[in-house]
Amino acid sequence: MNILVVDDEHVIREGIKRTLQNRFPDYKVYLAGGPEEAIALLRAHRIHMVLTDILMPGMTGLELMSHSRGSYPQVKWVVISAYSEFAYAQEAVRLGAKDYLLKPIGKEMLTEMIGKLSEEVQREQEQMEEAERLRINRKYLREAVFQRWASGLDIGRLDMGPFLESHPYFHLVMVKMETDKVVQLEHFMIENVLGELIEQHGCGFVSIYDNKSLLGLVTLREGAALSKLLDDLRVYLIKCLRVPFQIMHSQLLDGFSEVPAEVQRMRQAAATQVYEHYASGGDQAVEVALQYMKTQFQGDLSLEKVASIVYLNPVYFSQLFKQKTGVGFKEYVMGLRLDLAKQLLLNPKLKLADVAERIGYQDLRHFSQVFRKRFGVTPTEYRHNAGEPAPGVSP
Repeated sequence: MNILVVDDEHVIREGIKRTLQNRFPDYKVYLAGGPEEAIALLRAHRIHMVLTDILMPGMTGLELMSHSRGSYPQVKWVVISAYSEFAYAQEAVRLGAKDYLLKPIGKEMLTEMIGKLSEEVQREQEQMEEAERLRINRKYLREAVFQRWASGLDIGRLDMGPFLESHPYFHLVMVKMETDKVVQLEHFMIENVLGELIEQHGCGFVSIYDNKSLLGLVTLREGAALSKLLDDLRVYLIKCLRVPFQIMHSQLLDGFSEVPAEVQRMRQAAATQVYEHYASGGDQAVEVALQYMKTQFQGDLSLEKVASIVYLNPVYFSQLFKQKTGVGFKEYVMGLRLDLAKQLLLNPKLKLADVAERIGYQDLRHFSQVFRKRFGVTPTEYRHNAGEPAPGVSP
């Protein structure tokens, strides 16, 4: 829990901090001597509560709260006032403050209030996390039910209306691959690019239909053309897929009941439709590998693993990779990780150990050595300089 205390009187700031640290040792307490410093701390840290004095030079506590509430709606505000300023405290509560404290501030009252607000913050965080889980689960449930319905299978009494309330009319797009190999990577690539194109041209979703096919539903926005979406999809898949594939689509549909028959029609048409092949060769293998590496480099990414993804011998793949990219495999992976590290270091809330772990380095000292060797500065120096390279050093 992060608490910000704003008061122009040093003695009061420090007194509140000592009380909070004694009663809540796990909490982080930030101090600001005025509104400007408080605004800077709000920007730099995830603050859960603000305890602010009413009357301060330059800006009142009410003005600080009014100025900041829109940008930080989750923050709980508490005002501190002298008895003669009680009318200000009443106004602050009307504006949304959770409580007010009268000077001199009693330790027990302060402790009790912070305890209650902490429980409220915790409940809200749990509710937000639960809402996010429900959102993700709803997405997968929608796609699973859609897949079952599209296959002509029974969905019981489940009402599909809520799943498609945003799609009174829509097109279906099916991508079918022809291969005896495991195509997990291809599934991943098709699902991502088709999903991105659907978002660019309208709204909808992508569902895995079976182990070789994916099915997308798209409602085009006004002025968008299905032909452009299909052309962009075809160009990307020809460039990156290593297996033959087909793209099929429906006409404009205005009823969910039409989906099973339309899916069957597309699957029957696949029997006579020509597959679209890419030009085989090393360029395509490296392109597929690069796509995979850019999304998986934070984990355990070995040369052998990536070579197996593109069905090549590791020794040959290593030579081919350097020939096509100009750098070795390990150097390329290290570059991806360190470029991400530079971005993460700009977030002051992340510890160096957290940054190192997120990019795949378990040893903080090793991460610092590798970072300094590449950029000429340590991670700490880079963060301190807000991303500016050291003099005479190219990033």
